[in-house]
Amino acid sequence: MAESRLATNGRTTVPAGVREALGMTPGTRLVWHVMPDGEVLLRAKSKSLLELAGTAESPVKGVTIEDMKAWRRYRG
Repeated sequence: MAESRLATNGRTTVPAGVREALGMTPGTRLVWHVMPDGEVLLRAKSKSLLELAGTAESPVKGVTIEDMKAWRRYRG
């Protein structure tokens, strides 16, 4: 278990082992969630949604605009 102390100004240091395990680098944002039972969930947020744009490959290939408008063909 990793441990750190809270300084008087509210800052703490993330232990080296935790930084390495999560791939944290300077500038990594930390997201804190306080759960109803008092537990705290801390998540390292290293990429923004904009940085991830285009990284996922679409499972659908070769769909035309007309294919996407197929519902119009079936209107009565």
